[in-house]
Amino acid sequence: MTIEQYGWNKSWQSKWNDKLNGYEGKEYVPGRIIGDFGSKYRVMAETGETWGELAGKLRHTLTDSGEYPAIGDWVVLVMQDGGEHAVIHGVLPRHSVISRKVAGNTLDEQIVASNVDTLFLVSALNDDFNVRRMERYLIMAWNSGANPVILLTKADLCQDAESKIAEMERTAPGVAIHAVSALLGDGREELLPYISPGQTVALTGSSGCGKSTMVNWLSGRNLQLTQDVREGDSRGRHTTTHREMFILPDGGIIVDTPGMRELQLWEDEGGLDLAFSDISVLAAGCRFSDCRHDQEEGCAVLAAVASGELDEKRLWNYRKTQRELQYQSSKEVKQKRKTAAAATKAGSSRTRNSSWRRELDDL
Repeated sequence: MTIEQYGWNKSWQSKWNDKLNGYEGKEYVPGRIIGDFGSKYRVMAETGETWGELAGKLRHTLTDSGEYPAIGDWVVLVMQDGGEHAVIHGVLPRHSVISRKVAGNTLDEQIVASNVDTLFLVSALNDDFNVRRMERYLIMAWNSGANPVILLTKADLCQDAESKIAEMERTAPGVAIHAVSALLGDGREELLPYISPGQTVALTGSSGCGKSTMVNWLSGRNLQLTQDVREGDSRGRHTTTHREMFILPDGGIIVDTPGMRELQLWEDEGGLDLAFSDISVLAAGCRFSDCRHDQEEGCAVLAAVASGELDEKRLWNYRKTQRELQYQSSKEVKQKRKTAAAATKAGSSRTRNSSWRRELDDL
């Protein structure tokens, strides 16, 4: 395998040249993270595949969890032991970042994958099918900079696939939707444009929706372990426990990720309006530019709900998600102020200590 097969091109070469202007003293080579195992990474470099870990200096400069290298990142490497190991000294600027808030109450960003061209949002055509959940995945996708594509898997198990596709089309206007069946081999040709040579796609969705099965199907090999879902509720277990990247026979690059029990959104970079583009279009007709689509007179969105043009549940979910993102943003601002204040205090303390040491030296 070569780094070109993993997506290295003239654009990345240009970013590499810009990045290396600030590096001196060592022989640096580019590489891509193809496996994220927590404290260690699997990387593909010019000399082949190897294990990599962060340089101590880089680790000390990283202040936010979102700054750490992630699957799909192009990184600055120094090879050791004849290529048996690599040390990561930097990360090239990303062109897309798929991220979410970590589970629980911790206010940290978790990178799902970076430098992805297409994000496959996977939902099975069984009890896993949930349009409200898909709205959240679409916000994450639009915020990332990757192109969202919805894959409805296990089409062979669904008797009313057409009606569910139509329901998803109403939920995701303008987004490509493909119903596929790995068991029957249906729909693969529709996905070929997304997995052409040099293109990176990632899969995300809930546990048991069929992501690992899709990786095996598209690759024609059993690359990932799969398990059956529970019959009662179609819930799956976390078969995939880490993020890993594979090369497909058609030349595309695919990233499998662990299933999500919950999706807590991170920051909003316009993804809310894109995911709810039908509401955004209607809002342009509201009497007031700051209309909240709640009880205001002349609200075009409420009028659309009253006439049946817009599903009231969709508007309700839009409001709920908007409040969640606003609350998340306010917490992030408070956290950044707190971090900045702590850094200023630490800097002042270091300055005082340095001054005190100089005074002692002068004695």
